Amino acid sequence: MTKYAKTAEAIASLTPEQFRVTQQNGTERPFTGEYTDNKKIGIYVDIVSGEPLFASTDKFDSGCGWPSFAKPLVSIHVTEHRDTTHGMIRTEVRSKHGDSHLGHVFEDGPRHLGGLRYCINSASLRFIPKEKMAEEGYGAYLDQVGEV
Repeated sequence: MTKYAKTAEAIASLTPEQFRVTQQNGTERPFTGEYTDNKKIGIYVDIVSGEPLFASTDKFDSGCGWPSFAKPLVSIHVTEHRDTTHGMIRTEVRSKHGDSHLGHVFEDGPRHLGGLRYCINSASLRFIPKEKMAEEGYGAYLDQVGEV
C-alpha cells in the first residue's frame, strides 16, 4: 500500500501560492485556479502528499469560481474541521496525510449528486490524467474516472 506523507521536500517544491493556500490556510482568487475549468478525465491528488482526493467524474461547474466536486474519491483522505474565521461558520476540508488546506464543503451542491459541494483551491491539487494514472501509481482508481 502506498504511504502518503507531508515531507520537507514536498513543502520546499511548492510555489508561493501553493504554500500560502496549503500551509497557511489561504484561498486563491475565484476563477484564477488552474483547474477551475478543467474538463479532462483523471484524478486530483494532494499537491503535498499525493493522496488521491477527487475524481473528474465527481467534478461539476458550480459557478463559484473554484473547482467543485460532489464527493471525495477516497473519503478517509479528506478530513472536515469547523472553521469560524472571517465571521462565518463553515466546514474546512483538509487532506488527512498532507494536512493541506483544500477548501470548504457546503450543502448547496446538486441534489442528484448528493447535495454537497466541495469547493477546492486548485493550488492544493495536482491533476493526473487518466492515461498517466497507472504509471504514477493510481491504477486502482481507473474504474472510478470514466472514459477518455
